[in-house]
Amino acid sequence: MNTTWSRFNIASLVLGFAFLYLPIVLLVIYSFNESRLVTVWAGFSTKWYVSLFHNQSFIDAAWVTIRVALVSASVATVLGTLGALAISRYTRFRGRLLFSAMIYAPLVMPEVITGLSMLLLFVAIGFDRGLWTMILAHITFSMCFVAVVVQSRLVSFDRSLEEAAMDLGATPVTTFFRVTLPVILPAVVSGWMLAFTLSLDDLVISSFTSGPGATTLPMRIYSQVRLGVTPEINAACTILIAIVTIGVIIASIANKRREVQRARDEQTAARN
Repeated sequence: MNTTWSRFNIASLVLGFAFLYLPIVLLVIYSFNESRLVTVWAGFSTKWYVSLFHNQSFIDAAWVTIRVALVSASVATVLGTLGALAISRYTRFRGRLLFSAMIYAPLVMPEVITGLSMLLLFVAIGFDRGLWTMILAHITFSMCFVAVVVQSRLVSFDRSLEEAAMDLGATPVTTFFRVTLPVILPAVVSGWMLAFTLSLDDLVISSFTSGPGATTLPMRIYSQVRLGVTPEINAACTILIAIVTIGVIIASIANKRREVQRARDEQTAARN
């Protein structure tokens, strides 16, 4: 009975991962296809990557996407970290429930509603849509993800470290930058990576808040997919997958090294 369940679990796991990742693998493989037909393999070639880098519309869209993702992820990380600190440290203040609901609302709010509400807001205040409206919208929906990640780290944070630092004469600001931030830095970096990735591949909210000259790469890909999938689109998607994968690997290695270094420091302190 146990063997049967074990085989069933393994088969379910393999089928689940195949369903999730096999389409991505096929997309990457066919981005190196010699033929222009995306379903017919005609040999290995990198000409579609060369063609992609000579496509000015894709280059402009990629540059807009990177700028929006970098700015929105950085601002969202700062605001999300501050929000997480406020929720985890100050458990009793007037309006805390409303404050928490406003931070976490974008987590459960459909992107169509978020994008439409942001569009109506910008129209109501007479703010012309463009690059900055898209950045503000991305900050709004990605900030809550950062707050959740950072707050999960602050829950297990030992506040006696901060108390010891302030007993030794450190100011609250110095304590935060010298004690608190180094400890929660892996969570902050993870939150930034998550916000950057969400902004990088967002389509719905960007479509509502974009304007002339502010077309992102997902919007460009979607507009061309409606006319038919081309090997250039496969190449562009492969590059996005590579960027996200490399970023995740770098973040994982950095967090692992930081955890190992912290364990060594704790062992050294215990010996002394």
